[in-house]
Amino acid sequence: MAEQKVLMKGNEAIAEAAIRAGCKCFFGYPITPQTELAEYMAKRMPKTEGGVFLQAESEVAAINMVMGAAAAGVRVMTSSSSPGISLKSEGISYIIGCDLPCVIVNIQRGGPGLGGIQAAQSDYFQATRALGHGDSYAVVLAPSEIQEMVTLTAKAFDIADKYRTPVMILGDGAMGQMMEPVVLPEPSDAEKIEKTWATSGHGNKREHNVVNSLYIEPNVLENIVKERFERYATIKKEETLYEEYMTEDADIVIAAFGITARIAKNAIKAAREQGIKAGLIRPITLWPFPDEVFAKVADTAKAFLCVEMNMGQMLEDVKLAVNGKKPVSFFGRTGGVVPTPREILAEIVKLSQEVK
Repeated sequence: MAEQKVLMKGNEAIAEAAIRAGCKCFFGYPITPQTELAEYMAKRMPKTEGGVFLQAESEVAAINMVMGAAAAGVRVMTSSSSPGISLKSEGISYIIGCDLPCVIVNIQRGGPGLGGIQAAQSDYFQATRALGHGDSYAVVLAPSEIQEMVTLTAKAFDIADKYRTPVMILGDGAMGQMMEPVVLPEPSDAEKIEKTWATSGHGNKREHNVVNSLYIEPNVLENIVKERFERYATIKKEETLYEEYMTEDADIVIAAFGITARIAKNAIKAAREQGIKAGLIRPITLWPFPDEVFAKVADTAKAFLCVEMNMGQMLEDVKLAVNGKKPVSFFGRTGGVVPTPREILAEIVKLSQEVK
């Protein structure tokens, strides 16, 4: 029997996938264009066994509630959009410092400041470089279709628990609002995962667990940070994800993530029809960044074109990965403007003429 598909909006698909992944607590605050995610949780969580939904008084309060639930060993999620993530950044740093697992969704809008409510990818730097203060990273997953929003949500919870780290799902306003048919997974048995570190009561059967991010002694903090970076190295080795599309013989390789990568595929098909060998590398994990595949493809490609809905942020990671082997160009739209396949095709044609 064929799998049954359900037509769902991106925001709602993430919410349902989270519930099926064993999310028991959701704390958030409304902000366009992710509000439907919280609305869906408000309807569904109270009907889920052990489920808790709470609209906090602010984004700051929401992320600190996430920290409390995570410390108790519960699968917990919050969602917001660009300015709201900025407000959560201190709490995210505390969560990282306490080595707690959680999932954070950012359905991006244009910025800086209040900016606009249209789709954007202008939070790449924030997500991959500065989700919170301190020596730290968080895993960042970038889906490009609604089905992938579903599968990556489940994966986000698994990665978070495995490495005791926050995981961000980085989407954009267009993906949050658009609708596509999806296959939903069966509910997971995540509650069976033993979390021996959790502050969930012990009945005098074990030592007290303490969740803490304050270390007065410099050597103690240094050792803890170094241990965390050993985990980061493992994450990079084991969890890096990407998609290659027509790169085997490509002269021009586009680098794009999220919805922009979908648009780029149409431009690549049109370029191929014109005899231009174009391809795509789509990072799925923005952190850790799949630099090895860029370095490999740079041995055969003639040039790279980074396409983003910002003024050039992932561009820096692509340049670092290519390491000067081949030229890296950029094309971007910002402020909520979505690039068209025709615009990207024009950039491919221009670049192909330059590298002949």
